[in-house]
Amino acid sequence: MNVLAIGAHPDDIEIGCGGSLIKYSESGHNVYLLIMTAGEMGGDAAIRKNEQMNSAKIIVAKDVLFLDYPDTNLPLNKTIISHIEAVIGKIKPEFVFINYMHDTHQDHRILAKGAISATRYIKNVLFYEVPTTHDFNPNIFVDITHVIEKKITSLVAHASQVMKTNIEGLSIIDIARSSATFRGIQGRVKYAEGFVPLRQFLNII
Repeated sequence: MNVLAIGAHPDDIEIGCGGSLIKYSESGHNVYLLIMTAGEMGGDAAIRKNEQMNSAKIIVAKDVLFLDYPDTNLPLNKTIISHIEAVIGKIKPEFVFINYMHDTHQDHRILAKGAISATRYIKNVLFYEVPTTHDFNPNIFVDITHVIEKKITSLVAHASQVMKTNIEGLSIIDIARSSATFRGIQGRVKYAEGFVPLRQFLNII
């Protein structure tokens, strides 16, 4: 099975669905990452791309694709939808994970809106959360208890961003563990990731 995760910036995917992607790759599925920008407003673009590639090795992603749109200025137009559609047409994913539409960062909102159009023929489309997401009420959970440390390691790979949380003394690692604990409590496991579905098919055999 092919799985595609789309993020507006390097490290969005890891915080939002990194544990689930690790479980997919450990189960033998093909994981692909699509990053819309290099995150240059949050650091050096070359460094952030290199960090993303290092993180992808931990996830064991098959490929990482960058579209190099300007950070903080993603457009919502036919072109960006077509670019996402082209990647989907190449990969043919069974599942697509994307940033949630309710978010204080404009790139996350724009990506979600564009991806809704681009994924209109994909059966399984799930929104994930990041620290700037709001009004997020997941009703799908993935138990990531046995891969939580790998998820953390994939976030540590984004070394230039670990302390850029705008909360004094709190790292992205602290946030990731807290979120995994909270979603785990909701899902009745130790650590979990939560998702809001755009569409989710149940395969009944």
